[in-house]
Amino acid sequence: TDRDMLACLRPALMAATTSRVTLRREVMNASTSAAAAVTPSSSPFKPLRRVPPRRLGNANSTVSSGVSETSSALAHAPTPRGAHTVAAAGSKGGGSASGLLSGVHPESVEACTRIIARAQAASDTWSVDFTGFLDPALAEAVMTCVGRMADCEARAWGGYERAERVRLVLGRAEVLDAQDDGFASAAHPTTGIVTLLDVQGNFLFDKADHRDFLGAALGAGIERDRVGDILVHGERGAQVLTTPEMAVFLAGAMTSVRTVPVKPVPTPLDELRVPAARVDTFSSTEASMRLDAVGSAGFRISRSKMADFIAGGAVKVNWREGCKSKTPVAQGDIISLRGKGRVEVGEVNLTKKGRYNMELTRYL
Repeated sequence: TDRDMLACLRPALMAATTSRVTLRREVMNASTSAAAAVTPSSSPFKPLRRVPPRRLGNANSTVSSGVSETSSALAHAPTPRGAHTVAAAGSKGGGSASGLLSGVHPESVEACTRIIARAQAASDTWSVDFTGFLDPALAEAVMTCVGRMADCEARAWGGYERAERVRLVLGRAEVLDAQDDGFASAAHPTTGIVTLLDVQGNFLFDKADHRDFLGAALGAGIERDRVGDILVHGERGAQVLTTPEMAVFLAGAMTSVRTVPVKPVPTPLDELRVPAARVDTFSSTEASMRLDAVGSAGFRISRSKMADFIAGGAVKVNWREGCKSKTPVAQGDIISLRGKGRVEVGEVNLTKKGRYNMELTRYL
């Protein structure tokens, strides 16, 4: 019967099960013995160790110790031969480069660096080099940097004595003092580095301002540093100061300003008509040195209107854009308002009540 057959097979099944358990134990013992035979010193691999994170600063910034140690090692690694770093303007440890660029506005560092390299090349070769037309802020920064160099000078020329945008003549003093190829030759009214372009047209019924003439010149496809001052003469047109090469180009490429046909004619600098300077000097007392407060006093407009001009991008401080109403101004700063002239901040004194009494000079 089935019960008898099961009783006969039970001893065989128990023996097979015992054999499987014994075999498994033998395999595990063999594996343990093999692992114990390999000592830590003989293993080619280092055991893994979990490095706990290390917190820097606040509780949310977590940096691994391994990363931190690697960064520290890289920071103290020797610098390869030929690799040089230049510190930013005004920083310590920057060597001669940082010394020349000390105090330079960050926006002018790159341009100053390029011009300094050209000045050094002119000094090394005993030659003369010329920049394009620079705005007053950049020109002053470059002249300060070049003035710190040895055996090199930078002299400005913009076509007349009171020119705002100027070209710099770079070279050794001995070379610039020479009569043939020096500064005197660069400032010659006929063959110099600045040429007068007389833009003639009838603007009686369609008046044009400085921006219109500048836009017409740049619209012909030239760069901003090729155009100097623009002197507008009302209904008779304007006089544009430019480089000799661009004067020839604009004479054929500049055909109209606004809706008025024009005829640009290259003219000697002797025929430049510089309007007489109109200056108004007065004093004012303000509660703060904010741009909107000083500007409203200088241009004699309301503070809210001055704030609107600033927000609209019509105001510059030291010929730099991006000003805000809260931008602080100081003695010596120049505030420009499009279409309204400029205001120079003179001497500033603090009153007993904590207000600021300042001398303001407005150029109309």
